[in-house]
Amino acid sequence: MAKKCTFCGNEIEPGTGLMYVKKDGTIFYFCSGKCRKNMLKLGRDPKKFKWTKFYRKGT
Repeated sequence: MAKKCTFCGNEIEPGTGLMYVKKDGTIFYFCSGKCRKNMLKLGRDPKKFKWTKFYRKGT
């Protein structure tokens, strides 16, 4: 079963990507290091970036 990237919304192929679990039990799935860094390290909002599917939904 393919998962969706928490940041950009793209489908993650089985056997690829990264699963990040926070101390409170929240699970994040990332398709690439670009998505992981934008969300966790830089704290960015995916709705503000044209390359994410969440941006396209709002317009």
